[in-house]
Amino acid sequence: MILADVRHRLTRDDAQLAMRLIARGDERELSQCEAALRDAGIDALLDDPRLIAALMHAPQGAHSSFPLFAYVAVRHALHEVGEDNRALADYMAAIVIAFGAKGRAERVGDADDERYDTLAALINDANDPDAQRSFLVRAHLGNYALWLGGLFPDFIAQRRWRKGGPDLDYYDEMGKRGFQLAADHRLAEEHGLRALYAMAAVRFETMRAALNNVSDRMLFPNVHTPERLMRQVATGFKLQ
Repeated sequence: MILADVRHRLTRDDAQLAMRLIARGDERELSQCEAALRDAGIDALLDDPRLIAALMHAPQGAHSSFPLFAYVAVRHALHEVGEDNRALADYMAAIVIAFGAKGRAERVGDADDERYDTLAALINDANDPDAQRSFLVRAHLGNYALWLGGLFPDFIAQRRWRKGGPDLDYYDEMGKRGFQLAADHRLAEEHGLRALYAMAAVRFETMRAALNNVSDRMLFPNVHTPERLMRQVATGFKLQ
């Protein structure tokens, strides 16, 4: 089960690197970062707009841990689309980290061997008689739709153009449905996830737009297609 726990995984080394990246060798800035960390906690560093730029461009940024980079990238991308909820950033970063492992995006859990390559197949198993598996399938429907629609929108556009596949609206609707089904499951309350899943269902398009920005700038920065431009324009109108 994927949890919103990336910030809790960050270490003292992550905090030290964040301070050095923000300070850029300036002792006064470093002292200010240390004071901010002491007084306000690590969020004061993670939310600093200088950190994401330094992680991407400063040589020291290459030494960042995956959790630190993933959380900061997602957190700042969410800021850009007007979303300030840290729990959503935490959860989205956890999805990126978990699904970054080979084959994990197609499985509802680490110990589940069945692989899903379509959202429709997940919907078919959303009411599995095993309550635990039903819960995992529903959450995975939301997670998988966000992963695909968020980080691979250009692939979705190309497949739609070449083979008549579904568009991003389909991924948005299926993602919302998955998170709402997960929120409605009795196990969501037991695991303390009902509120998070319900929020993800409501704000799915915003979350997907944030990951689109991560994809456009960090994963596939050199793609310049009419489909990308139209998607960016359409998403901008939706979020206004």
